[in-house]
Amino acid sequence: MKQATRAATIAAIAAIAPQSAKASTRLRSSKAHGKTEVEALELEGMQTMDTLYPFYHTTEKISEELKRLSESCPGMSLQQVGGPERSIDVVTIRAPGSTPVNKNFLLFGEHSRELISPESGLHLVRSLCGETDLSAQAKEVLQESEFQIVVNANPVSRKRVEAGDFCLRVNPDGVDLNRNWAEEWQPSAVLEPADTNPGPSPFSEPETRAFKQLVEDYRPTTFLTIHSGTKGMYMPWAYDMEHLANRNQPQMMTILKDLDAKHCECPFGAAGREVGYSCPGTCLDYVYDKLQTPYAFAFEIYCGPEYAEDLRQRWNEKMSAEGGQFFQTSSHLASEHFKDIFVDHPSSFVQVRNAKHRGFHRSSTDCFEQFNPSDAEEYRSVVDNWSAAYLEMAAMVAKNIRGNGTRAIV
Repeated sequence: MKQATRAATIAAIAAIAPQSAKASTRLRSSKAHGKTEVEALELEGMQTMDTLYPFYHTTEKISEELKRLSESCPGMSLQQVGGPERSIDVVTIRAPGSTPVNKNFLLFGEHSRELISPESGLHLVRSLCGETDLSAQAKEVLQESEFQIVVNANPVSRKRVEAGDFCLRVNPDGVDLNRNWAEEWQPSAVLEPADTNPGPSPFSEPETRAFKQLVEDYRPTTFLTIHSGTKGMYMPWAYDMEHLANRNQPQMMTILKDLDAKHCECPFGAAGREVGYSCPGTCLDYVYDKLQTPYAFAFEIYCGPEYAEDLRQRWNEKMSAEGGQFFQTSSHLASEHFKDIFVDHPSSFVQVRNAKHRGFHRSSTDCFEQFNPSDAEEYRSVVDNWSAAYLEMAAMVAKNIRGNGTRAIV
């Protein structure tokens, strides 16, 4: 049975193209010796996700679970976008008989090594379908909110991560999907090229073109993208770096403050970058600026315990220091007051020079543990905690919209 499982895993992903300079070298070497890339990974001592962390879901299991849910979950529909080579599941849930004022678009798994992001997305869908301990909360939220959810945004590369390449971040073309949006896009990588390649042009990738079409058609009132590798909760920044993005700024900051106290105890506020430092092509900026989405957020939901405690302590120290709360509400998180935190705890949404990107040149096991819980109990705690946070976010936005007398566009 183990041999059959191994053979099936190899057959499923052996044809996937190299994603980085390391992967390209490995593939050329393995082909020269008549071996597939997955076999080469195994020869390097890389074991599969199923072997090491069986409580995670493979890409196939995620799709199977979504299909099962779509056949029984009230108000749920399931579609595929991205074409046959990049087929991506999209879930839409609107409770029968409800009158939602808030349309939530959630994007999980842009970076393939961040396995816990799609896991929390799947848990959210199960909660909205009444299958978890959050079901009562979800049922109440669905009275005023509906959801469109991309659970696994980078499925082809995730298969390679599942095979043991736990540091892989980019899509099958070697492009960082969260640097490929047409918002301040630039043609060169800001950091490590193998990890932050923006692609040859904005929306060059089938995945980002599919996401663009989805958000333009859905017209959400709330957008959320979910990542891991550190912990933080962000709203958009201003492009001239002198003024914060001002549409719904106080409301977004209040939502982040309330969610942070209960679910994260981590940096929260306006994302940003050092003056003169490039910050290209993120989905967070695009939907806020180009689509005028009223509420736009990015959550980073996990880092290894040794980093999480240091991050929490240093954030509390900064906020307790003189002027801490003023800087946090009147500036962005890449300002001088907070900058050193993000040097040691790099973020995809707070860009500072000299950041210590721990994902570079690390072993596969180290990468896994930086971006994902490595034991079942912590895994369950993370998906429960953040699924509850997603639901509370939706409820808070709905309350704000209801108070303003506006409704979602159906």
